[in-house]
Amino acid sequence: MREAWLGLLKHSLNRVTVPLARAGRGPFALVRHVGRRSGRPYETPLLLARRGDDFVAELTYGPNVDWYRNVVAAGHCQVVTAGVVHEIDRIEVLPPDDGLRAFGNPAAAVLRLLRRRDFRLLHVAAFDSRT
Repeated sequence: MREAWLGLLKHSLNRVTVPLARAGRGPFALVRHVGRRSGRPYETPLLLARRGDDFVAELTYGPNVDWYRNVVAAGHCQVVTAGVVHEIDRIEVLPPDDGLRAFGNPAAAVLRLLRRRDFRLLHVAAFDSRT
């Protein structure tokens, strides 16, 4: 059932949100990553929060989603937000309280109600001069 739901999102919602995120419109950012088995490039739309120069992702569907597994396998990716490309050089587990704080209210309140506790810090590379 879960795989069917993720497939539906991938082939419906992503077709709308990817172009919006690529154009820097709306609340979505893009995570650009490479398939760990296929080697193909992918763009995944996500809602990310800023934490200083870095980004915070809430793993709504858990750590077994492809974008996350691809980034962990590669050790890096790119985040595109507001039309700006940021190089990400590592991804770390973030304590729930820190993740919720990054999203701020009212988003943090909604995440608490939904019992979301799985956050990751996407660290912007030091050589990334766009931050």
